Amino acid sequence: MNNISAQNDSALNNNDTVGNGTGNPFIQPPWQIALWAVAYSIIVLISVVGNIIVMWIILAHKRMRTVTNYFLVNLAFAEASMSAFNTVVNFTYAVHNHWYYGLIYCKFHNFFPISAVFTSIYSMTAIALDRYMAIIHPLKPRLSATATKIVICVIWSFSFCMAFPIGYYADVYSWQGRDVCYLDWPDVDNVKYGQVYQIAVFCLIYVLPLLVIGCAYTFIGMTLWASEIPGDSSDRYHEQVVAKRKVVKMMIVVVCTFAICWLPYHIFFLLQTQSHDGSGMDQKFFQQLYLAIMWLAMSSTMYNPIIYCCLNDRFRIGFKHVFRWCPFIRAGDELKELDKMKIRKPSESRRRNHTSSQRKHAAIPEASQAIDKEMH
Repeated sequence: MNNISAQNDSALNNNDTVGNGTGNPFIQPPWQIALWAVAYSIIVLISVVGNIIVMWIILAHKRMRTVTNYFLVNLAFAEASMSAFNTVVNFTYAVHNHWYYGLIYCKFHNFFPISAVFTSIYSMTAIALDRYMAIIHPLKPRLSATATKIVICVIWSFSFCMAFPIGYYADVYSWQGRDVCYLDWPDVDNVKYGQVYQIAVFCLIYVLPLLVIGCAYTFIGMTLWASEIPGDSSDRYHEQVVAKRKVVKMMIVVVCTFAICWLPYHIFFLLQTQSHDGSGMDQKFFQQLYLAIMWLAMSSTMYNPIIYCCLNDRFRIGFKHVFRWCPFIRAGDELKELDKMKIRKPSESRRRNHTSSQRKHAAIPEASQAIDKEMH
């Protein structure tokens, strides 16, 4: 992501050259700064608190420690970290276009958000593929807890590799009396490495994973909504289908929210990498546009806890317990349900009473019972 501050700075610096030649053209009136400060503070508060609660709900309750939920913990950690370490810094830098934090944090400020965004979208991709295997191929082996942790480590490793160039080439220099954090890409054989990197980022952390996720959920949707298992019309079977549909709906909302929030950001910087001269832009308009696009992108970190709370019963119970001190929230002893809610299994006597038709298709419902544990 923070490409964001460094690449934005190159365009803003171009604008500086056509101004007065002195001073800082990006000073805003106090009331405008206050409004933006409130908007960005809301992101940090909701994102950090909400995602920490999500991690607690999953890690503190044994029944919530499933493959899907481990990836949700990874997603929540990445989003909370990005919000805590980068949102406020991004805001303070964009307000006056002056870097206050030194070279080390300039490198970290550019390196970490790319890592976090990569981790977030590929955690969603892993969930989509896990859902695909669970629903489309229910009889095939599932990821174990150990394998899930290995996948998470691999995701972070690739994310660090992806972000390394932007952290390595980040630098700080003085520009007309103020410090700026920018990307000092090498210029070898007239190759525009900044443009190549930005296009690669767009493909690898937006287009490719969203394409994979879209295909996975399309096949899942066709299976869950357009077909039924022959010979099994029991209430339990329909309960399982409904539970899986809820999980899929929730994850589709999460992915769509991510895609909407980050699309303007990617368009903004892809257009900027094609622009060689920003001198025709009005500095104030450019600054406000950037603040709005950056706010939308960073706000993606705060929506997921709200989505989980609204669309998943178990997460809602956990959130109600945390906020039980609020006068309008009644939590009671519902938290115990997180560990008590067990997946019912058909007894041996019920299995013996199945019809021959039901026996023929029994393998599929039994496999789906394991799936139902994931997040119902």
